[in-house]
This record gives sequence, structure tokens and C-alpha cells, in this order.
Amino acid sequence: MFITLDGAKSEPAFLLTYDSRTFTSFDFTFLEPGSWMLEACWDEWVHLDRLMKNTDENVRKQKQLNANQRTHKNAKLTRTSQTKQKVSRGKKRKNDSVIKDKDAIPMEDLVLQIPLTLKKQLVDDCEFITHLGKLVKLPRTPNVDDIMKKYLDYRSKDSLKKTHSVEEILKGLCCYFDKALPVMLLYKNERQQYEKAIAHDASPSSVYGAEHLLRLFVKLPELLLNANIEEETLKDLQQKLVDFLKFLQKNQNAFFLSTYHVPDDVEASTNKPDV
Repeated sequence: MFITLDGAKSEPAFLLTYDSRTFTSFDFTFLEPGSWMLEACWDEWVHLDRLMKNTDENVRKQKQLNANQRTHKNAKLTRTSQTKQKVSRGKKRKNDSVIKDKDAIPMEDLVLQIPLTLKKQLVDDCEFITHLGKLVKLPRTPNVDDIMKKYLDYRSKDSLKKTHSVEEILKGLCCYFDKALPVMLLYKNERQQYEKAIAHDASPSSVYGAEHLLRLFVKLPELLLNANIEEETLKDLQQKLVDFLKFLQKNQNAFFLSTYHVPDDVEASTNKPDV
């Protein structure tokens, strides 16, 4: 509603436009006798050159300006919403990554508990090769493939589902062994022997035996952590690998050599493993 100076009601004589906005409602405030101030809903003094007369043409312009302003506002809100969604998704991915890292199994929880007698076997293995210059005579009997088959037969008394699960684990373990042996399971003075033993595309698991297989279990926690395996699956796998170690311990006399031999063409060395 508009009030004239004499207090009578009237239609507005001017339309106020500011920054693409049109104001048709403003108040008159009494400052002092004979002095009035025009106040719109904006904190700014408005000069006469920014007032528009109430004509049909100016009303049309007013409506067009209002329509343009609404379109601009809606577009801005859409862009803001899209930006917030992108930021939200980015934060979610970051939070998911943090949660995943927090939920990851610590390295110390993945250490496979190697039985004491097998730990002594590892110590003797290192002593024979690095201090006494001896080597495991190849090819080994039983080899890694043979040991895997014996363990599968040992576990075949379980349900068919469990036997299939064990079979899949043994395939993976054998694959790990074949890939890891030349990279991290050999001492330096075993490499010449390796080059001669692995000929004609023979797999390491068909040539090497329990001595080198046991070395793999020292490296397995590190390998499994980098394999991107789900936590529940990893814990189940850990239990089965410990059971396999117990099987090696039970058959230690049959699977492991008690003495190593000194090859004629290999010098005694005290080199450490290449890791």
C-alpha cells in the first residue's frame, strides 16, 4: 500500500528499479516537519534518475526484468547445487578411503604363526646356505606340487565344499610360489643353481621342495596385504594357511632335508637373501 504525503491512499506514481530488481513498495518516514525520506527495502539512497514512471511500457519492462532475474537465480541455484553434490561425492570418496584405511588389517595381525620346529628349520636353512656354502640338492622329492597334493588328500575327508575351497587356496599358493621364488625366495649363491634347474619352462613348484616353500610363508603376510583381499576372506585364508603350516610340521621329517650338499661349481658364500 502506498501513502501520499497527505495520508491518502493512492497508486504508486513511480516504479523503483535497482540492480535488475523492481520495487513497487516503499515507505515514507517522517524526519522533521516539511522533510520526508523515501525508504525502499534496500539500504541505499535512490536518486530520481533511477525512478521509472508508472506507464504500460515501464510495467512491461518490469515484468521482463523480473522474469530474467528468476531465470538467472534458478540457473545459479542449479550450479550451486551441482557444485555441492560434486563436493559431497568427493568428500564421500575421501571418507570412504579413510574408513577403508582404518578398517585395513594391521601388518602385525597378518603374521602367520610358524610352529617353533619350523622356525628352527628356517634357521638351519639359512646356516647351511649362507655360512656353510651348501645348497638344497635339486630336483627335490617331494616337490612343492607333491606336497600340495598330499595336503589336498589330507583334507579330502572334509565336505566337498571345503575341499574345493582348499583346492583353490593351494592353486593360489602354488602360483605365489612360482612367481615369488626367483624374486624374493633365493639367496644370492642359489641363483646359478636356479638358472640350471629351471630349464625348458619347468615351474619352480615342480623342482623345489619344502625348504623353499617354507621361506614363502615368511613373505606371505606382506604379499597378501598388497593383494586387495576383503578382510573376512583374508582372515579365513589366514586360518587355512596356519593349518597348512601345521601339516608341514606334522610331516617335517618326510618333507625336509636334514643335510644339504656342497656343489662342485658353486663357491661358499655368506651372502644374505635378495629382498
